[in-house]
Formats: sequence, C-alpha cells, structure tokens
Amino acid sequence: MNKVEITDGVYWVGAIDWNLRDFHGYATPGGTTYNAYIVKDSKTALVDTVKAGFFDELRSRVEAVTDPSTIDYVIVNHVEPDHTGSLPRVMEVACDAIVIATEKGAEELPMYYDCDGWEIQTVKTGDTISLGAKTLSFVETPMLHWPDNMVTYIPEDRLLLSNDAFGQHIASSKRYADEVPEILEEAATYYANILMPFSTLITKTLQKIGEMGLAIDMIAPSHGMIWRNSGVGDILEAYRGWGSAESNDTAIVVYDTMWGSTEKMASAITQGIIDAGFEVKVYHLRKSEWSKIVREILGAKILLVGSPTINNGMFPSVGGFLTYLRGLRPKGKVGSAFGSYGWAGGAVKAIAGELEKTGVTVVDPLSVKFVPGADDLTACAELAGKVVMQARQI
Repeated sequence: MNKVEITDGVYWVGAIDWNLRDFHGYATPGGTTYNAYIVKDSKTALVDTVKAGFFDELRSRVEAVTDPSTIDYVIVNHVEPDHTGSLPRVMEVACDAIVIATEKGAEELPMYYDCDGWEIQTVKTGDTISLGAKTLSFVETPMLHWPDNMVTYIPEDRLLLSNDAFGQHIASSKRYADEVPEILEEAATYYANILMPFSTLITKTLQKIGEMGLAIDMIAPSHGMIWRNSGVGDILEAYRGWGSAESNDTAIVVYDTMWGSTEKMASAITQGIIDAGFEVKVYHLRKSEWSKIVREILGAKILLVGSPTINNGMFPSVGGFLTYLRGLRPKGKVGSAFGSYGWAGGAVKAIAGELEKTGVTVVDPLSVKFVPGADDLTACAELAGKVVMQARQI
C-alpha cells in the first residue's frame, strides 16, 4: 500500500468499513473508518488501532511505513472495541511495545482482553513521551464518551489526535474533511447521536484545551475525515455551538399515525408553526432515520411529538424513538405532545412525560378523539403558536 502521510513523520494507517450500516442503533448509511496513526521518529508510536476484523488492513498500512515489530508504544486513547478490537493481534506483532492508557483505561483493558505479558503504562493530563524530535502529550477527557478517554497531542506538529471527538461516520477514499462535501452535516449527525449527552463536558474540555494553550493546525479523529486548515476552526466553532446548545428558529415535528388522524393534526401544527414565522421539518417515524431526526433536533428550538393511542399507550415507533432521544438529553428545547385516540387515551400523556424526562419544556399537550374536526385543527394551530411564543423567549 502507498504511504498516507498527513504531516511530517505522521501517517494514517487505519481501515475503511464500507459496509457498516448501524452503530449502536445509529444509522450509518455511509459506512465509517477506524483511524489509526503511526508517529515515526527515533522511536515509533501507534496511536489507536482498529476494530477486530480489520487488523490485516491496519497491518498492511503500517508495513508501508515501518516494521510493525519495531513499534515502541501503542497509545490507547479509548478502550471501546471499535478502537481496540485488533489490539491483541497488534501486541502479538509489536510484542515489545509499551501500551499507554489512562488509569481508567488500564483498568478496563483486562476486562476485554488477555493482557498477560503486556507492559501497560498509565498517563494523566500533562504527561509526555519523547519519541525524539516529536513529543506525545496527553490530555484526559473522561466521559467523552467513556471514563477512560484521552486525546494525544503532538506540539511540534500542532496536531491533535482526538479519538472520538470531532469524528464522523463516513467511509471514503479521501482523508481530509475539505475533500468531502457536507462534512459538517456528517459531523453534526455524529455529535447528536453519540456526544450530545456530554455537551457540558465538551464545553469544559474545549475551555481546558484553550487554557493549556494548545495550538492546533490539524485534528485527526478516530472516525471519518481529518480536519486541516480552515476546517479546524470550523469544527471547533461547531462544537462550541453544539456544546452550549445553540439553536435556531426551527421546529421539528415527529409523529406516527394509524388511520390518519394524528397525521392531520401534524399537518395543522406544521402550518401553524409556519404561520408563526418558524422554519419546520416534519418526520414520519416509520419512514425516516432516527439518527437524521436527532441531528435536526440538535440545532432546533422546538420539538413536537405525535402518536395515536394503542393499548392505552404510544405507538411502538414513538415509544422507541423517545427512549432513544431520552438517552441523548438534548438541551434547551420547547415542545409539546399531540395525538388522537378512540375509546381511551393515553399516548399524549405518556409522550409528555417522556419529553419532560428528556428535558424538553412541554406546553399544553393536545388530544383529539377520533378524526379531528375544524375546531380541533384550529386548536392544533393555536398549540403551534403557543409553542413558538415560548421558544422565542429562549
């Protein structure tokens, strides 16, 4: 294989997963990459590995740069198996290498792998390893998104090897973000579905990096494309906005329907939002990817969720979506619940309860019996106006 040198003496040696379509329930129609990096100097470090099953691809790329048996250090920024699945096979080849991890990482590794014979060295924020002319500096980033997480920084190259931060799930023969159209949309989808629950920690981590004075010219994550030039500022600014829950005048309406009554309510609410001056996006839950809906919720002020009542509760698709969303804990949203019922209600009350648990400020949930009439549709439009009015105060 040809060498892929991203800066002097630093090489991308990862693997491309063209066929991944699901990552923990997050739809990945574009596949992904498992990025690993060789830093070659007087000593050689491998930063992260790849998912099990992709070791041969990793090994081929490493061999284009150096003899794998001469690797001095294997840096484990994060123990999750999409990054360490091939670590046991790496250690069979680089048998004299020292494994570098945080204290939590060192605790977790034996829970996944037989580490007998491995020399594991722990590091904390501010610790460094000299490779010669190049230095590896470590910053702990606990709960981004596991307790063991850290990032590796090379000050001589102003290069941040950021593991799961700043990534995207996308497979490509390209290596740089500026070579891939709509890359910020892919990064937003990734953030919304993986990192959104940790937004407060992300904001603090960005502040810590700023306080440490880390100059960054390139960000090389463990999934997706590498950020360089103006793209570094773009993604840092995007993370600052997402981390602080910045939102725009957009409403997201998501629903499912049985015989069309809830859909009629959704249409009336949608028009009411438009009339109130907000942009709106509408998603039928059995016809739309949840991960894309969550990406849109990330930047919106309003979320309205509708369902017919079935067996005194929500439609299964609505219940599943709200369970998924509750774990992601979007911040700063205003919304409501709506839906139709026949002989007994229940869905709207259940939706409102789930939205409140998620952190959404719920305004006047609305239920309609059987098919909505003219007065009911007027009430839907009025609900939309109330929610928009509340959102304007954010």
